[in-house]
Amino acid sequence: MKSLLSPQPSLPTHITVPRINLSRSKVTSSLRFDRDRWIGRKKCGLTLNAVLDPATVDQFGISESEFVNPAVSTSYRSSKLPKPNQTVLDAQARVCTGPTQTKPLSEDQAFKVFDTILRSARGELKDEEQVSKAQLGAFFAAMTIRANAFPEATQWSEGEKHAVSNFWPHLVRALPSDVIFIADPEGSIMGVGSSIGPQYVGNGTSDMRLVGALREVLAGGHLGYEEVQGVLRDVLPFKFEDNKCSSGVSETLLSAFLIGQRMNRETDRELKAYCLAFDDQLGSWALGLAPVADVRSLTHYGEPYDGNTRFFRSTLFVAAVRSCYGESSLLHGVEWMPPKGGITEEQMLKFMGANTRLTPLQAKELLEDEELGFAYISQREACPSLYSLIGLREHIKKRPPLATTEKVQQFVKARGREAIVTGFYHEGYEEPLLMLMKRRGVHSGLVVKGEEGALSMTTKFRSVNASKGLPVNYCSGFRSLSMDSAFELDGVSRQNFKTEVNAKDFGFEPTDTPRTDRSVSKNIELGLGALHGQKGPAYDRIVLNAGMVDHLLGCDGAEDVSTALDRARETIDSGKALKKLLNYIKVSQKMR
Repeated sequence: MKSLLSPQPSLPTHITVPRINLSRSKVTSSLRFDRDRWIGRKKCGLTLNAVLDPATVDQFGISESEFVNPAVSTSYRSSKLPKPNQTVLDAQARVCTGPTQTKPLSEDQAFKVFDTILRSARGELKDEEQVSKAQLGAFFAAMTIRANAFPEATQWSEGEKHAVSNFWPHLVRALPSDVIFIADPEGSIMGVGSSIGPQYVGNGTSDMRLVGALREVLAGGHLGYEEVQGVLRDVLPFKFEDNKCSSGVSETLLSAFLIGQRMNRETDRELKAYCLAFDDQLGSWALGLAPVADVRSLTHYGEPYDGNTRFFRSTLFVAAVRSCYGESSLLHGVEWMPPKGGITEEQMLKFMGANTRLTPLQAKELLEDEELGFAYISQREACPSLYSLIGLREHIKKRPPLATTEKVQQFVKARGREAIVTGFYHEGYEEPLLMLMKRRGVHSGLVVKGEEGALSMTTKFRSVNASKGLPVNYCSGFRSLSMDSAFELDGVSRQNFKTEVNAKDFGFEPTDTPRTDRSVSKNIELGLGALHGQKGPAYDRIVLNAGMVDHLLGCDGAEDVSTALDRARETIDSGKALKKLLNYIKVSQKMR
């Protein structure tokens, strides 16, 4: 069978692959499933015993008292986070996005939104009904950028213009000066002349650089690398107390800056600056002192931090499989993240009783443990100040530039080869992501257009009515042809590739990806069932993603796709992968 990636620099345009026999011998294990056990339990009453029988729990020494956790992803949102005003948030979902995705508000929608903002500014709304400073910054930044820089189809609708002419004379007397500046920086948009916008410089030295940068962003322009870095240094750490950033920067201005940069579609130099914001947070690690694991190969998995809301999320289980044959994996993310607030690896691990508060040094130990070979790090532990932005991110509604750059991180490094794998949804982000990976100096990099923008490939058959643009299972990446760091490579020594993976070509029967619909317990049930050897769509998805990633990254023993896939199957069917995952739960619990 031909490999998907030819050893030559160019890729074959078509691959003919014989059908693979998927039948395997059944595995004897103490893992059992009973779907009735998942029904009718209270939200916080689901435990690992709902997935594993008592014999397995006892065998691995997992304490029952440690893993009583919510079973639905929305349950993981912190109750300490103030909720945004829903009326304005719904409007932000329509207008705080790109020049082609924006959906202008109707007149009724616009009047409702501006009336809500006016009543909130006058103090007529209380608690969760109040429109937050972050919402004001994001909404008016979107309105200004649309007026200044968007194509005619996504500029203000006639209804929005009518609402502005009715409400702005009242709003200009009720809103704080930073919001007025964002809404009308040159005093020329709103139709009511005001000197506040043109003369605004901020409320202190910490605001001045941000205001200057915002003038360019609100006009639809871009910033240089040093300009973005300067702004981020001024606002780091992102710590908010009593609705005020600890660095003194206006929350309103910061929200406008973050959403404005995303709406203008960040340039490579802007993304590089955001990527380095993590390095600055890591202190000495940025100087090359990050923990270095003594492993021959390490793959950094950068799933979207806001999780999956519809489909099975397989990466945790893929990591357990790949660790069995020496391909170590480091997963990173958060427990809960807007805007989707979907299922994450941290939720699954926490639900199963694993320790999700590991430091990078502890993760290094787990990576080096031959009985484990993979680890998970939370942004909460690695970059606490950036983690504290979660509340702000919920109130700006759409993903900021950090949502792209946080996926391309190396919280632990390796003595051997390193690779980064991440997913994307919007076309055009695949090349910037690969650029950031190359900047990280890894040997191989891969971006996958998976379902929901995640990094997992699917066995689902692509319909002829599929949406335009890059298809699901589109992959783009690079791999180095030597052990030298990518920093030391020239263009000749690196193989770039682009391909669309059709699972049917590799013997997989086309099947829809299993639905989980925010159910953490359902996702775990599917994943553990697959690791138990239960054949079906979840099993196929794990096998496909383990074997195909091995092949595309150029891992040892994966030169041939069918060999790589068979290796993944054997690892599952032997029970090794399940044992790795259960060992991880047990060992991580002891690391306090």
